[in-house]
Amino acid sequence: MRDGVRDRALLEPDPRSPLPPPAPVRTPQRMPPLPDTPPPAALPRPDNSALNTMWRILDAPRRSLRGLLGRFRGGGAGAALQRQQDFNARQVQFDNELLAYVEARLDATHRHYDRILGLHGDHMGEIDERHLILQEELVAHVHDLVKRIDLVLGRAERGRLGLESGLKDLRARVAGLEERLLRRG
Repeated sequence: MRDGVRDRALLEPDPRSPLPPPAPVRTPQRMPPLPDTPPPAALPRPDNSALNTMWRILDAPRRSLRGLLGRFRGGGAGAALQRQQDFNARQVQFDNELLAYVEARLDATHRHYDRILGLHGDHMGEIDERHLILQEELVAHVHDLVKRIDLVLGRAERGRLGLESGLKDLRARVAGLEERLLRRG
């Protein structure tokens, strides 16, 4: 029984034991760092240069368009064209501000997630370290427990052998008494 306990406890097995030797305890290895891969190529910013140049409809560069606009201007359409140009200018400003906002927001989001992932990686490293320490302590406690069990089993075996010897003595004495009684009687 003691040999079986010793084998299960990963201590030095008894060479007479028919059980195979226990597998060695494997210490977990830290995960190797991930290979450095270049970040994915950034998507190109949408090209709004055409919008930035075309918003002026009153100063159109084409002759045919300039003549057409001149006719509208003369017919009282100048205020409507000015309002359209003002709207176009504001729309181009809004588009430029929107693109700048989206770029800034994405950049801030990436910085935030990079920081979170860095903290998470540090935290996981600390967890791995604590697990290794706890594993070593657990193995030490198990070995100590097995030594104590071995001691108790050894004492119990000695006690059992002593009791068997006492019982053998008692049987011999009882047998001797029976013989004497049978001779007298």
